[in-house]
Amino acid sequence: MSHKGQTSLKAMYRPEGLIDFCTAIFAGEGLTDADARLVADSLVHANLRGVDSHGVTRVPIYVKRLQKDVVEKEPNIQVLSEARSTVLLDGGNGMGAVVATRAMSEGLRKMRESGSASVAVRNNNHVGAGAYFAAKATAEGAIVFIYSNAPPTMAPWHARTPYFGTNPYCFSVPARKHPNIVLDMATSVVARGKIIVAAERGEAIPPGWAIDEEGRETTDAQAALDGCVLPFGGPKGSGIALMIDILGGVLSGAGFGRGIGDLYRELSVPQNVGSFIQLINIARFMPMERFLDRIDTMIDEIKALTPVPGVNEVMLPGELEARTEAIRSTDGIPLPEDVESMLMEYGKDTGFSLSECRV
Repeated sequence: MSHKGQTSLKAMYRPEGLIDFCTAIFAGEGLTDADARLVADSLVHANLRGVDSHGVTRVPIYVKRLQKDVVEKEPNIQVLSEARSTVLLDGGNGMGAVVATRAMSEGLRKMRESGSASVAVRNNNHVGAGAYFAAKATAEGAIVFIYSNAPPTMAPWHARTPYFGTNPYCFSVPARKHPNIVLDMATSVVARGKIIVAAERGEAIPPGWAIDEEGRETTDAQAALDGCVLPFGGPKGSGIALMIDILGGVLSGAGFGRGIGDLYRELSVPQNVGSFIQLINIARFMPMERFLDRIDTMIDEIKALTPVPGVNEVMLPGELEARTEAIRSTDGIPLPEDVESMLMEYGKDTGFSLSECRV
């Protein structure tokens, strides 16, 4: 039995089983089978990589928004305009993973033709972890940048009122001998999802993550949710969040700043999240094999550096997640008892048994 501030790990789950289970939940709410599986796959992928705050814990809020018809179950995703290397996409207020996958597909099509591509997306919803979509691009020999804005939960530098979202940013580069380099991060000190999880479990958060409504630093997770998270690196994170909001929001025609609907608190308002994707075809600059030789050399050189005291190894962005994915793909995904109970509740009418998904 778990207690406040303490969560037990009850069971390990097969990734494929969790995908099937969550697919059934989303299909039961009206998504097509293909879209339901896509959303489920994107969530479980985050769990596989150890980014549990962006994994199946998001099932309840996705279901609530579908039930309230604030998200289109069969969106009319449209290319509004395109040129040789650009696409402007309207997501039709669809599920974030569905729209982002279509956007990446459009971008890769343009990249194959032109060598590089830029895709602006408007009228979308919560996208989730960018690494899932970046993997589709690196598999085709691309360097990829993904910028997405988010509802206002973060104060700009020296402000105490939320204006920016945590505005995540993903940069991914293919490698050969080593895991791909995947920098997938929020522009806040920490992703807000981690504070949400802490609040649900009655846990404190570290100092420096957030401020309360009065602008005072807090370790109370609920007070942090009532206040706002802080940008990483002070003015640097704030500046990058601004850049992302301009590209993903202003340029795309999506919402920006306070014009983005809150995922959790505004269940009658479409979010109108915006994104901006940039793709670079490596082979247009040098042969792919030469690039992979060079990137592996770079990684080798960084890995050979002497770590600071108390640290065993110098690691690159995405390396820890790749190791976690390798372990969890074989051993299973650990689900805290509260998440397990939540999935059982939301899946009780699907005809699927969560217990059958255990390792």
